[in-house]
Amino acid sequence: MSTTPLAGAVGLAILSQMTDHPSTGAGDHNLPVLSVGEISQVLKRHVEGAFEHVRVRGEISGLRRAGSGHLYFALKDDTAVLKGVCWRGTAGRLGIQPADGMDVVVTGRLTTYPGRSEYQMVVAAMDLAGEGALLKLLEDRRKRLAAEGLFDAERKRPIPFLPAVIGVVTSPTGAVIRDILHRLADRFPRRVLLWPVAVQGTGAAEQVAAAIAGFNDLAPGGAVPRPDVLIVARGGGSLEDLWAFNEEVTVRAAAASAIPVIAAVGHETDTTLIDCAADRRAPTPSAAAEMAVPVRTDLIARVMTLEARQVGAFNRLIGHGRTRLEGLARGLPRPDRLVEEARQRLDDWADRLRQSLAVGLDRRHQKLATLAAGLSSPRTRIDHERSRVQGEGRALAAAMRARIETSRRRLDQAAALLESYSYQRVLERGFVLATDPAGHAVTSARGLKPAMRLALHFHDGKADVAVAGTDGSPGPGASTPPARRRRAQGRRSDDQGTLL
Repeated sequence: MSTTPLAGAVGLAILSQMTDHPSTGAGDHNLPVLSVGEISQVLKRHVEGAFEHVRVRGEISGLRRAGSGHLYFALKDDTAVLKGVCWRGTAGRLGIQPADGMDVVVTGRLTTYPGRSEYQMVVAAMDLAGEGALLKLLEDRRKRLAAEGLFDAERKRPIPFLPAVIGVVTSPTGAVIRDILHRLADRFPRRVLLWPVAVQGTGAAEQVAAAIAGFNDLAPGGAVPRPDVLIVARGGGSLEDLWAFNEEVTVRAAAASAIPVIAAVGHETDTTLIDCAADRRAPTPSAAAEMAVPVRTDLIARVMTLEARQVGAFNRLIGHGRTRLEGLARGLPRPDRLVEEARQRLDDWADRLRQSLAVGLDRRHQKLATLAAGLSSPRTRIDHERSRVQGEGRALAAAMRARIETSRRRLDQAAALLESYSYQRVLERGFVLATDPAGHAVTSARGLKPAMRLALHFHDGKADVAVAGTDGSPGPGASTPPARRRRAQGRRSDDQGTLL
């Protein structure tokens, strides 16, 4: 039921009257009658007007996140319980992640929920209550991130020995950036890129994480050079002041950075979670600058020392080589004496060569003459071989004639045998060979048809005949021989023929 200004005014009047003059029951019938909705709205406006901005400390209990993103919980202490609600838009901006059992201080306003006749607090901000709660939250977060491996030593990368560009994530107005620049100028001037961020307060953690990710997103060789190392720095402060560097978003950004990160947050005794995730931890921002670059004068002195050592080592090497060469040279004979001895040996061998050449030629002439005397005349050898060849030729001719005669007799015998198996010899014994018009031999009567022309082969000639019909009459076109016709006419129908 909706309320009207009149009902609201009446309700306030009733509340005022009940407060100033407690009812005794005599004049109760003169009070206006309000609906449940009207009295609920009157109470709602009264509570919200009296407690529009309050801060309440208590322990979170029964935390529940609805599907809409709103948070519902209860704040309790030893004596009472207060319902609380945090709308989705506000829940995303809270500086902490609420959890059951967390001791917090919430800021907001009191209101009522008429649907349940309850009063509750609409939370606008939430902070941890006391340093002990912060330390407990910090330890729980440290254990959880360590279990994920974000603090493992294997993930740490070495810092470049002499980076060309150094990226610094810190406040642009504090003393930290001046200390870093001054220390770099003293040790080894390098190009510095500053990404200004807030180092405490609401949104500081997100800004630091965005700065680290932004440096990593720079393309190598682009208009803005990509840093070789990052320094995330902040001055000293309380645990609450350094809390942005304990936030999970900051720690994860440092662990995921492809560029080596040096964390320099607070003084030497201050420790934050980003120190565990970074590749190196510096006790102070000035110490971070010292870790980032070496001392230029020390490098120059070291190079000069190395150069002097190199020159000395080279001179010692040359001296050692010269001494060794001289020692080896003393053990070698003189080259001119070696040449003289070789020259004399060459002359000696030349004389011996000329003498041995003449003696060798004479010896070979004598051996050749001896061998020539032992050889027979070629003509005699040729005549002997000719006679031998002629004799072997005559014997070969006789053997060939005998072989040919033998082969001829065997051939005649085989021809006679083949001739005896010829079908001509069979025909001479009185047999006849019948062939069809294609010239193929007829070997069976089943393939014959009436009036089919056949050729009969005798030993002394050939005759053409036609196959008679099934009743014994000649086929079409066939003529009956006169003698056969006369015999057929003179034969009685009941005569039985003979085979002869």
